[in-house]
Amino acid sequence: MFSSHGPSVRELAVQGLSSVERGYDLLAPKFDHTPFRTPDRMLDAVEETLAQHEGTFGAGLDVCCGTGAGIGMLRRLCWDRVTGVDLSSGMLAEAARTHTGDGRVDFVRADARALPPELAGSYDLAVSFGAFGHFLPSERPALFSGVRSALREGGVFAFPIGAPIPPSSPVWWAVTGFDAAMRVRNAVWRPPFVMYYRTFPLSGVRADLRAAGFTVETVPLEHFGRQAGGAPRWRLVLARRL
Repeated sequence: MFSSHGPSVRELAVQGLSSVERGYDLLAPKFDHTPFRTPDRMLDAVEETLAQHEGTFGAGLDVCCGTGAGIGMLRRLCWDRVTGVDLSSGMLAEAARTHTGDGRVDFVRADARALPPELAGSYDLAVSFGAFGHFLPSERPALFSGVRSALREGGVFAFPIGAPIPPSSPVWWAVTGFDAAMRVRNAVWRPPFVMYYRTFPLSGVRADLRAAGFTVETVPLEHFGRQAGGAPRWRLVLARRL
């Protein structure tokens, strides 16, 4: 996709007609050559903002780590253990291959909505990038409660969130059309492939985080500029465990 090293249209079609887990297992070897990988620019912006706003951390957790794009960032921010969690064994295999021999890094296969008990109370920082479209709004409470359980008291759950896209933008029509197509696909085809772009609004996310036992603040990611009215294009959500 968009490069000779990325997946073909046929491979993407097979992935899209699979379950989320199976689809990412299939995509894993070529995932880093697609636009779906979190851009280094975003990782750098989050790392810099966290370092300036919070300083350093003990142990770090990457929720839905994929091929491990965020692991290097966590290694620099955290002086202790760094763990990546993902549902896809194929994605975890790629992540483990990248970080072979790094004694501070480990990977766990698990559903983010039901993190294993052995992770409870073990981390000072949790992050997640580009994965929230795989969770329906009704699943956010379980997701956030699981992350909270993995954090120590005062631990931070950090993730970027974009400003709402105005309907006047072509991007709004593109993502709305994609979401509509996915809803039709999931209505007529099994297993479902949950991936939506417009199901994670800041207002609902903030309410669910607070209900799960977090305080919530946002910090502008100034690296991406501001909209015409002055609002930041991207914010970093900092949810702190009570």
